Amino acid sequence: MRKLTYFIACSIDGFIGDPEGDASAMVSLVDEEFLEFLKTEYPETLPTHGRRPLGLDDLPNKRFDTIIQGRASYDLALKEGITSPYAHLREYVASRTLGESPDPNVEIIADDLVGRVRALKAEDSAYDVYLCGGAKLAGELADEIDEMVIKTYPIVQGSGMPMFASGFAITHFALESVRSFANGMVVRTYSRKR
Repeated sequence: MRKLTYFIACSIDGFIGDPEGDASAMVSLVDEEFLEFLKTEYPETLPTHGRRPLGLDDLPNKRFDTIIQGRASYDLALKEGITSPYAHLREYVASRTLGESPDPNVEIIADDLVGRVRALKAEDSAYDVYLCGGAKLAGELADEIDEMVIKTYPIVQGSGMPMFASGFAITHFALESVRSFANGMVVRTYSRKR
């Protein structure tokens, strides 16, 4: 069975964006060292429209072949006229309101999200499933998350969109690795204790 990995950026105080979900304050801190890390370890997590200008379009996937994101995350791309932000992956968008997909590469999951994710995890594949966000989607799929890769940026926001928008529940994870960068960023990888 493959893993569902929540690969997410957050502030030191655990917010993935401002109250509306805008994470541009974090994106501005990506430097050459961190970009090299992403290119080497997680190239498929770079959106297609960002890979092309950087000359990274030919990088093979290393960890994921499938992405699931929420409607609000997907809307950020749609506002820029991008209908398939991760064209190098199989794309799923969880939305009860979007209706028809604006792109043939993007499948909308409107019903039985947990069942659909379980089916994706049960597929025979050497690659895992990338949970892109946002907070509401992560909250709905909290019981299905097998791994978290948390990219912590050296900023404090004070408030904003949390990593999980869900009810109170204690879930245990084990720390697998920590990597720090010269600009103050830290990437922590956790696996779920089952």
